[in-house]
Amino acid sequence: MAGASGGRAWRWLAWAWLLAVLALGLQQVMFWRAPAIDTDIMALLPGATEDARLAAANLRLSEAVTGDVVVLLSARDWPTTRDAAHAFARTIGSGKGLRPAGENNADSMSTAIAAFAPHRQALLTPTQREWLRSATPDAIADMAMARLYSPVSGGIGRWQDDPLGLWPAWWQARAGQGMQVRDELVSVRGDDGRDWALLRFKSAQPAFRLDGDASLQTVLDAAAGDARKAAGGDLEMLRGGVPLHAEAAASRAAFEVNTIGLGSLLAVLLLVWLAFRSLRPIVLVGVSLLVGLAAAIAVTSWILGQVHLITLVFGATLAGVAEDYGIHYFACRQGRPEVPPRPMMRSLLPALALALLTSVLAYLALGIAPFPGLRQMAVFATTALTATFITAVLWFPWLDTGTPRHSRFAARIAGSLAHWPRLRPNLGSGVLALAAVLFIGGGLQRLQASDDLRGLQTSPTALLQDEIAIGKLLGLPSPAQYFLVEGVDAQAVLRNEERLADALRRQVAAGHLQGWRAVSDTLPSLQRQQADRDLVIPAEALARTRVAAMLGEPAPATTTSAHASLQVEDGLRQPLAAPLRPLWLGAVDGRHASLVMLQGLTPAHLTAVATAANGIEGVRWIDRTATFSSLLHRYRLQMGWLLLAGYVAVGLALLARFRRNAWRAWVPTVLAALLSLAALGWLGVPLQLFGVLAQLLLLGLGVDYGIFLLEHEGDGASWLAVCLGAASTLLAFGLLSLSATPALHGFGLTLLVGISLVWLLSPCFRPHARQNASAAALAKASTSETS
Repeated sequence: MAGASGGRAWRWLAWAWLLAVLALGLQQVMFWRAPAIDTDIMALLPGATEDARLAAANLRLSEAVTGDVVVLLSARDWPTTRDAAHAFARTIGSGKGLRPAGENNADSMSTAIAAFAPHRQALLTPTQREWLRSATPDAIADMAMARLYSPVSGGIGRWQDDPLGLWPAWWQARAGQGMQVRDELVSVRGDDGRDWALLRFKSAQPAFRLDGDASLQTVLDAAAGDARKAAGGDLEMLRGGVPLHAEAAASRAAFEVNTIGLGSLLAVLLLVWLAFRSLRPIVLVGVSLLVGLAAAIAVTSWILGQVHLITLVFGATLAGVAEDYGIHYFACRQGRPEVPPRPMMRSLLPALALALLTSVLAYLALGIAPFPGLRQMAVFATTALTATFITAVLWFPWLDTGTPRHSRFAARIAGSLAHWPRLRPNLGSGVLALAAVLFIGGGLQRLQASDDLRGLQTSPTALLQDEIAIGKLLGLPSPAQYFLVEGVDAQAVLRNEERLADALRRQVAAGHLQGWRAVSDTLPSLQRQQADRDLVIPAEALARTRVAAMLGEPAPATTTSAHASLQVEDGLRQPLAAPLRPLWLGAVDGRHASLVMLQGLTPAHLTAVATAANGIEGVRWIDRTATFSSLLHRYRLQMGWLLLAGYVAVGLALLARFRRNAWRAWVPTVLAALLSLAALGWLGVPLQLFGVLAQLLLLGLGVDYGIFLLEHEGDGASWLAVCLGAASTLLAFGLLSLSATPALHGFGLTLLVGISLVWLLSPCFRPHARQNASAAALAKASTSETS
């Protein structure tokens, strides 16, 4: 009666789970109509834990500076280059993904000149400022006469208004070295005298978007084709910007994961077919995986609001883990076809539940650290595994109505357990132990840790070469390092910027830096404006008087008038100030702040440039790469301690189940972990955070093999399940070791070595088989079911 009562309860639970799955299916239909999928890789990283101004600065860079895409075009002459640039811009404008940045044309230049003209005498370059401080009256007169008789003395403004020609030189400095506006385009002249057309665009999507679709590259290639046609085929192009690097890395990673994932799926299906010779196991295991994936998406989006694309990719690889429950059931059914499905599942339930518990413990450890990406993966993985387990336990005994087929392939694997060596205290075991100790000791001594964020991905060689060439031409600012300037008000910020600029000027002279971009270079503080007027007004009055005397004309009348000051808010509204707007943070949390971006900074000079601002009030050096690397270092250490805690927790769980034999399921995984770490050391592969995550997965997966072998001692069917599960896990994760992406390569290599070793070592630690233990348990369960 007890068995019948248990069968009815089982049946009711199966129907209840069916209702839950139907509701889940409805939720999935609604979810995928407008999927809440995040593709920004920055969302996986910890948020800023510093003050509000630093958080605002990093957010502004993510939204603005990191979206810049720069294109330089050059043909045989300027007219051809101009036509090619216009054709390029037209193609970009008719497509999606990129939009023009700013209005660098003649109309906006005229508007800006008119707006800045009333403040001309308050705007000087550092070179002009130094010259005026040291120039003699004769030198000033000579400069004025030279400009008066120069054939191109007209320039911007009349001689009477600007006798020293200070105004055109100031605008030339704003445009940049070798830059000028020609035919409504910005022209850049290289050191070799070659003219380039500079085009700036903004990415219409986040710079770190990881959808795997090379949309920017496609748009740029199409525009380049049209530009080459306009240039008659003779055209050289350079392209650069953070979005292009991020897209290249994302496209390569998506291609590798999809290719490896498809290959591993086909290989797993082939293994299941060879083992069971039936579509029923494939279909039922596939159903359980689909339910697990749908449940994971639903729970993750419900708890966290959305699901990241990387989490979905990570979830796809969970198939190699979650299918272990179904494969173990069908392997045991094939080994003992005389046992009905429900008694078989009941006898397997303790081992499957313990395997689920150890895997969930390993994945939940990912969610302890305050790392948004890891927390999301922890929620996703635990939900997927639990839902897959429930589906297999509740549905498989009712849906598996056929008779298992015999397979020679499965029989050979199951029979190999009897011939597998056991660990014995003899000379051979001692030699192997000594070799393992030497291998582990030598490998761990060579193992190097790496927390460099730049080591997680590499950019294509051609793109890196273009970036170097662009840096030589105009110095594209890097969003990785910058100075954060603060002050009690806007004027204090500008004054602090100006003091920083004086220090950076010395770094440029020393060759440590190519330049910088700061708001105060174009919109100086009121104090600097007044100081510049005090230099310009007397010099210009002296120039007019001396020139008039040389020409025999009466001295001009001296006039005094009030001068309006240029306010930073008014200047930032001008079209040509668009590149400066992302740098001005304004008032944030009671103080004002701005950014000073650096051009041409190389890793070799980071320390020198960083220390240049020492002692300057309100100036902070921010190295985002070092900050993220520090976070990765901290979380790698935290996950390492969690890994040790996980081994203790799993060991206690095994002890509660297996008592004195618990070490036989625990030690193989420990050895595999140590050997895999040593292998990384011998191969020269650095240990990164992703390598520690792989070790966590190894703990959750590897212990399962020992559990199955201890629960069913000497049972070839359990060994078949272990082999199929290990093979599928290797295909799902291990093939990632072939990836060219460093993070995926290290992750896959760790699991490839670790899973292979624990697979081979687990049967060596099994005790002497009690021949009839499993059979007695199944017979008892079958009798209970019948009664």
